Amino acid sequence: MAELATIARPYAEALFRVAKAGNLSVWSDVVTEMAHVASHPDVQALSHNPKILDSDMAATFLSLLKSPINDEAKNFITMLVENGRIALLPEIGTQFHALKNAQEGAADAEITSAFAISAAQVDALVAALEKKFGRKLNPSVSVDNALIGGVRVVVGDEVLDTSVRAKLQQMHVALTA
Repeated sequence: MAELATIARPYAEALFRVAKAGNLSVWSDVVTEMAHVASHPDVQALSHNPKILDSDMAATFLSLLKSPINDEAKNFITMLVENGRIALLPEIGTQFHALKNAQEGAADAEITSAFAISAAQVDALVAALEKKFGRKLNPSVSVDNALIGGVRVVVGDEVLDTSVRAKLQQMHVALTA
């Protein structure tokens, strides 16, 4: 997958430069939506169909987006379709958000909990994690019953696992060593 990342990088950097000149948060939402739509299997299949004209593919893709799209975004999609690069949009989106986080001094935090947690609990947890990691965090919360209890937080390449499952695994390793 390093090849996809290498090909996607210039597109992500160019899109980020355009977004910085405008409203970065609006662009971030649009790029997220474009990446989500492009990752759908039906869109992937359509983009690989040689019978579909580039203009039809671009129009179809743009019609699938719910957000209002400006001319720059339309031109970007058209250019990707014409160059056969629409399948790169998920990777472009990932790299775009990494550039955005780097500029803002922020990071994405994947929080996995054993049980559903309220918005107030998420806010309190994020506040504590921001102190620990020393930067602003953009949380995404999911539930995994296999954790048994506690939470598992992934920020970049750092993992903070306070789940019961992790503690049981630690005990298992200690007892079998």
